[in-house]
Amino acid sequence: MKSIHHPYFKHKIHLILFTLSFTGFVQAQQLIEVSGTIRHTDTQKGIAGANIRVENTQDAAVTDQDGNFQLRTRVKIPFRIAIAKEGFATQTTEILSLSSKIAVELNPQNTIINEVVISASRVPEKILRSPIAIEKIDIKTIRESPAASFYETLENVKGLQLLTSSLTLKVPNSRGFNSPNNFRFMQLVDGVDVQSATLGVPLGNAIGPTELDIQSMEITPGAASALYGMNAVNGLASLQTKDPFTSEGVSLYFRGGVNHVDNVNHKTASLGESAVRIAKVFNKNFAVKINASYFSGVDWISDNRTDQNPNSLITANPNFSLANNPAEDLWNKYGDERNNRTSVKVNYNGKPTTFNVSRTGYDEKDLISPEVKNVKFDAGLYYRFGDQWKTSYVYRYGLLDGTFQRGNKIRLQNATVQNHKVELTGKELTFRAYMSIENTGDSYNLKPLADNLDLTNLSNTNWKNIFQNTLQDRLNSGVNLNDAFILARQEADKNRAIPGSAAFEQLKNTIIGINNWDSANSGIAGAPATGGAKLEQKSRFYQGEITYDFTKFVKVFNLLVGADYRLYSITPDGNNFVDFDRPVSERNIPLSDGTFGNNVIYQKYGAFAQLTKLFFDDKLKVNLALRADRNPEFQTKLNPRVSVVYSPVNQHNFRVSFQNGYRFPSLFEALSFVNNGNVRRVGGLSKANDGLGYLENSYTLASIDQFTSAVNKDIDGGLNQNQAALKNKSLLSAANLPKLQPEKVTSFEIGYKSALFNSRLIIDWDLYYNVYEGFLGQVEVAVPKNESIGSDNAVLAMLDRSKQDRYRVYTNSNSKYKSLGTSLGIRYNLVKNYNVNVNISYNDLVSTNTSDLFITAFNTPKWAVNLSVGNREIIKNIGFTVAARWQNSFLWESPLASGNIPAYYTIDAQATWRIPDIKTSVKIGATNLLNRRYFQYAAGPEIGGLYYVAFTYDLNFK
Repeated sequence: MKSIHHPYFKHKIHLILFTLSFTGFVQAQQLIEVSGTIRHTDTQKGIAGANIRVENTQDAAVTDQDGNFQLRTRVKIPFRIAIAKEGFATQTTEILSLSSKIAVELNPQNTIINEVVISASRVPEKILRSPIAIEKIDIKTIRESPAASFYETLENVKGLQLLTSSLTLKVPNSRGFNSPNNFRFMQLVDGVDVQSATLGVPLGNAIGPTELDIQSMEITPGAASALYGMNAVNGLASLQTKDPFTSEGVSLYFRGGVNHVDNVNHKTASLGESAVRIAKVFNKNFAVKINASYFSGVDWISDNRTDQNPNSLITANPNFSLANNPAEDLWNKYGDERNNRTSVKVNYNGKPTTFNVSRTGYDEKDLISPEVKNVKFDAGLYYRFGDQWKTSYVYRYGLLDGTFQRGNKIRLQNATVQNHKVELTGKELTFRAYMSIENTGDSYNLKPLADNLDLTNLSNTNWKNIFQNTLQDRLNSGVNLNDAFILARQEADKNRAIPGSAAFEQLKNTIIGINNWDSANSGIAGAPATGGAKLEQKSRFYQGEITYDFTKFVKVFNLLVGADYRLYSITPDGNNFVDFDRPVSERNIPLSDGTFGNNVIYQKYGAFAQLTKLFFDDKLKVNLALRADRNPEFQTKLNPRVSVVYSPVNQHNFRVSFQNGYRFPSLFEALSFVNNGNVRRVGGLSKANDGLGYLENSYTLASIDQFTSAVNKDIDGGLNQNQAALKNKSLLSAANLPKLQPEKVTSFEIGYKSALFNSRLIIDWDLYYNVYEGFLGQVEVAVPKNESIGSDNAVLAMLDRSKQDRYRVYTNSNSKYKSLGTSLGIRYNLVKNYNVNVNISYNDLVSTNTSDLFITAFNTPKWAVNLSVGNREIIKNIGFTVAARWQNSFLWESPLASGNIPAYYTIDAQATWRIPDIKTSVKIGATNLLNRRYFQYAAGPEIGGLYYVAFTYDLNFK
């Protein structure tokens, strides 16, 4: 054993003694207490929730319901304190002695002139002088909103659309190309990206703040890639939670409500949410914060019968008038899609005739249970040292049920996401590292579930033969064509599982418990007898990031520099993600240890620098930023941003900006390997294509549809199949898919913000012009087995499903797409606390290319309008808000479903009663008050009225 006299131990002992001595010195400084009351200038009532902070320190306190506060500090008298509260002008006062309590009056004021945002430039700056479009939703706005949850207040933000997939899952979109799985919009909670790694998107607010802990939200509706990297090409939402040092106490929240009140597709159902927040400061420098919430309810139902393969299309039966389309493909039915469509050949009216027929499939409402829940928990430890430094550890957990839509519908069941974050912040430095852990739990995919329910009854070939023979028999016996189709389907389906039966539930539960989507009845050796539909995805991603403000060293301008690194690690499951180092034939087969190989690794890293300089007595602000991003699978990409803000006076602010943004393909777009209905969904990276050939040796499915229709017509005219195929082979188009590249957007923006008439009138206008290159989407192709496209054998293989492999591939478009939009927001504060808000947004795709590889779906209404009227205190302690929202009709296009989305409007309303004596507020409200049902996207749920009452109880620690 080493002697304690060893120099190493002497050094350690001296260090410990010094630390203890220093700590004792600090603690020996006198702790003093300042107390007082903060009142409203006009009403003389105490102001609750005002923040009191000792200047140049982190010593702070918050007033209670009566406006009283107690502030502890070790700063020597005299010193100054600052008193701030949303909606009031900030006051400062000097503390000269402790002989009496302090009394300060705050003047009500619209604080837009002094309101500060951070996310636009990653440094605090006035919102009026932000270099890009940005919206801020503060706690006062959240409390006065009629939205059922704070997250749903995003629906009324200028330039933003919030798509509802479930009660538990809402996805923000901005400036076009809307999607319920928006890869292009980043969401941060206290600086942490809360996306689900393998799904590639944030799951709404499933792992975000609770109703009690949200402090504010900042929304950037345009490209933010220059500072935030590759996932923010279409926008960013930054959610900030309450600081336990300034928002201490215990809070309770309960919301109860009902939906489905008209009993249209579900009987009237209840919903409820409960939450608790505890924040406690110990010895001034150490704080703990804990949040927990639980929500449950009955989800909105998706049961739209829109047929996206109507009888007028060549993929149906356009030459025949049929009351019931035998080749239908309904929005919310699965198992009746293109890959489940076949051709039957019969003699009809004395001549050979070919009909297109789809398998029957199952309705979405029969494949999922509408009950959903969301569990959230977070806990944090916070420590501050000195006047500027703070460190913290925060853990977040979210468990979610809901329906998620991308290429197919996914039922998320007990899906979880966890975050661990450590952070160190100072005046110039911010360091943050975090890990995200994802587990999809008991989730499953509705498409393979429906496919395998049908396949367990009969293979596609056997079903086709029974249908074809029965159809011919019924026609021969004189039955009319329409009824013959109905009878043929009944015969082919007579032994299949019927929704609602015990046999159906048993078979369904078996299928959703198997993580192999192949079926033995598809002719795949070794596949499960029933097939599977389970979505089993487990992943982690690790992120480290640092920013440093070098301004004090540079002095002539402000300089912010930052860098970050992210690594994704996916556990291959043999069905969604595989080890590409294994041979193609073995990727879906488990190894002897039960795994499917090595983890899938995907990584990216980047750095940025931002320069800001003021000119002409600070009236002109120039902001320059440049970011470099690298992914080993792609070349380094540069994201520049140049912006200028001109403020001739404080009330008028004009801005112009230019920036590039890139987006690396998400994990699923780059590396997926999913077999779904005998169509494999695959990523676009070359390693996924090795040994398969879909990039260079395939025909597009769109051209195969044209080819098949022409061949069937010629066969009905007397040619044999080979003759007809070779005659029409020119209709087949080689896909020749490009090498996968990051998306690129070039964005131009101008804007104007003003605060007029003593900040009673706020005007916010912006206009953007975006150019997209290499847009990422999906195209379906067919690869002839053991043949090269262009050969006669490859042409003939396109008529025989067993001689081809089908793939749905993520790839880049080969055209540029240009979009143009503008939005205008006006807020006017009337007399006696009344206020009116209105915003109007316009978005349009001004150039497109219908001959591109796939449809680059804009999916956005041209016009959207939000209007609200409110008064936070129409009578003592009672306020109200009424909000209306309207958008025009538009075309929705996606791989899952396409069709027209009708125009709709909704009205939301709330009234709030504050009861200071018992520290409680009661909020009664409704969203879609008139219960005018609407849907927001093709195959999405139909949304009705939701009516609720919410109670909030706050107890501040003394």
